Amino acid sequence: QVQVVESGGGLVQPGDSLRLSCAASPASRRTFKTYTMGWFRQTPEKEREFVAAIDWTGDTASYNESVKARFTISRDITNNIVYLQMNSLKPEDTALYYCAVQTYLGYSDDDLRGYDYWGQGTQVTVSS
Repeated sequence: QVQVVESGGGLVQPGDSLRLSCAASPASRRTFKTYTMGWFRQTPEKEREFVAAIDWTGDTASYNESVKARFTISRDITNNIVYLQMNSLKPEDTALYYCAVQTYLGYSDDDLRGYDYWGQGTQVTVSS
């Protein structure tokens, strides 16, 4: 059975850093090794929004403009783990962060309709 599990969230102060991890299992599944994976986030007040995505090679990444200078997405291809390094965190980064696998063709990387196999999310809270 396919599983996507996020981890690494927590409560931090403004300016701090966190690294989120997303593990898709089974790691050997071909789907995960050849598709883009993305991070999204959601708060009770807003719809789920795109944060970052990385292609299957790990060479090409895209970002929401609001995080581009502060967040870095990377990928461990062998173990099929995707990381989101978040630096200089701000209170507005507070959200439930989700990881997902882009399995549907024809959608841009920032369009959640192209994604399947969503995890349960990991909470990031930035507060002083």
